Amino acid sequence: MRSVAASRLLALAALAVLASGCASVTSDRGFDPVAQMTKARSGKDAVLVRNEADAHAMAESVNAILRQPLSADDAVQVALLNHRGLQATYWEVGIAQADLVQAGRLHNPSFGFKRTRQGGELEIERSLTANIVNLLTAPLARRIEARRFEQAKLQVANAIEQHAAETRRAYYEAVAALQGLAYARQVEQAAEAGAELAGRMAQAGNWSQLDLAREQAFHAEASAAVGRAARQVSAAREKLTRLMGLWGANSSYRLPERLPELQGAALELEDIERTAVRERLDIQAAKLDTAHTAASLGLTRTTRFINVLDLGYTETGASGAAKARGYELTLEIPLFDWGSARVARSEAIYMQSVNKLAQAAANARSEARESYLDYRGSYDLARHYRDQVIPLRKKISDETLLRYNGMLVSVFELLADSREQAAAVNDYIGALKDYWIAHTNLTAALGARLPGEPRKETKQ
Repeated sequence: MRSVAASRLLALAALAVLASGCASVTSDRGFDPVAQMTKARSGKDAVLVRNEADAHAMAESVNAILRQPLSADDAVQVALLNHRGLQATYWEVGIAQADLVQAGRLHNPSFGFKRTRQGGELEIERSLTANIVNLLTAPLARRIEARRFEQAKLQVANAIEQHAAETRRAYYEAVAALQGLAYARQVEQAAEAGAELAGRMAQAGNWSQLDLAREQAFHAEASAAVGRAARQVSAAREKLTRLMGLWGANSSYRLPERLPELQGAALELEDIERTAVRERLDIQAAKLDTAHTAASLGLTRTTRFINVLDLGYTETGASGAAKARGYELTLEIPLFDWGSARVARSEAIYMQSVNKLAQAAANARSEARESYLDYRGSYDLARHYRDQVIPLRKKISDETLLRYNGMLVSVFELLADSREQAAAVNDYIGALKDYWIAHTNLTAALGARLPGEPRKETKQ
């Protein structure tokens, strides 16, 4: 009898081993597929820093990038390697993998020992109990956690893309601010020279006090514009620094003096809504979340009545008597709780997930349309400034200077023209910045690299 009971317990243990499989936590903590996905979609490297050697290698890579003026791609690469908040997000994959491995392992059996003495008699009871419900539902639980693991990888990859887009936007803001500051200083220098000239002409009696006041006011306003531009540079640069996770000596990185030039032609994109729904990682993660919720609902329905079922081997022995052997079954009786509330809660969570997925898809379609229209409008405006406004302003400036040299126009007209030209150049810098930000937003909204997009920007 004892051998039969022992054999049954051994068979139960063997079944548990087969059910749990050979899953274990991998050395990459499940992050390698995320890194590969990031490399394939953006051409950038995402590295999970697991130890000091990884940290040292990451620091070397970042320092190598920072030795040269940053491009937008460089800034994104530094952010993906160095930002500690992103590193914290990367470990979400490791947590999900650990949960998956744990789901494939059965609960440990329970060993019980009881020793009682009554008068001169000693009684000893031993028991070994295993959770049968856990054994029966282990395959389903593992499938649920496998979906959650895949969902975690998609969510982390999506977080990487979102942070990359935010970094790229901050980069264009910082470079545009730097370019605007440089031009504001040029305007301020010209205004200073104009004010000085106006003062001399007023002293000679060739200019009125009204004309002098106008030039002095323009000089004062130009000086204020330099101050505002300097503040914008500081704010934009610090935002970019935070997104790249830099501090100390590394925060003294160099940026190019000018924004990248406008691309040759605007992209003509079709089926942008379908592309967004198909390619965006947040939509893919939402689909897996719905599938995971559906599987969880099935598990809840399976265990709604029987949530506790333990089977064990028992052996009882008393002094002067033969040992008694047998088995023990512990069963939860659904007397008060029939599981209806748990099922109703799971059904509500499932319907909530279905509606969230539908809304996420609707939002993705709308964001794709909005981003594409903004991209086209920004491109047309920047091209208009580049091809029409700036050339005309330059032509007017050249003609005005030619007439001034021929004494056909006054200094006042020459200075007035320089003010109008300064406003046009500032507007063009703003339009060019808006275009590159719209380009970034379109890429993020579609969740895919745009057709014909270069692999890496040429540094200015």
